[in-house]
Amino acid sequence: MRRREFYYREAQRIGYRSRATFKLKQIQDKFNVFKIGDIVLDVGAAPGGWSQIATEFVGIPGRVYAIDIEFIEPIDFVISIQGDITDKKTHERLMTLISEPVDIIISDLSPKVSGNWSTDHARQIFLTEHALRLAVSGLLKQGGKFVSKIFQGDLYEQFIANLKVLFTVVYLFKPKASRKGSAEIYVIAKGLKRGPRKKRKPAKKEEQND
Repeated sequence: MRRREFYYREAQRIGYRSRATFKLKQIQDKFNVFKIGDIVLDVGAAPGGWSQIATEFVGIPGRVYAIDIEFIEPIDFVISIQGDITDKKTHERLMTLISEPVDIIISDLSPKVSGNWSTDHARQIFLTEHALRLAVSGLLKQGGKFVSKIFQGDLYEQFIANLKVLFTVVYLFKPKASRKGSAEIYVIAKGLKRGPRKKRKPAKKEEQND
């Protein structure tokens, strides 16, 4: 509780929108995810704490896009979009808005907690899978990075196994800013192995008959 109160007070003192900001800061300190000039997409960004500090990491040459189903109060140097990432139309909007693949996708997504752990875990993994789907369907460049919170549970190991197929290296990390008893953990995946898939042209008739 003391640790939680410390980060909450620090967030208020510095002017960060969320104590979760310190989780991303600790991830950056350990894994050096961001660099000046990077383009970042923050998925499930409200209230905007991660987007705030991401702008500090990438500087003026960089860009930060933020999306959430809830309205995000304006943040300097952040382009905000309100939309549901489980909706295909939202994906299409993002592809139109973001003119080139981003360097990093970050996600601190969490469902509204029901109190039933199995349900909450499944919902959180479901949302995070949609964030990952954005990454592998063309929004994240080849060699790009994916940083996300996940809840540990029955679906956890399969999700990590999928990440290891898609990325060159995957780290697991629990920041000091996380509550001690929390089942959340953060994945830091680096080196997306392939960029947007190119559509194959249909074979010619004579080739099909061979």
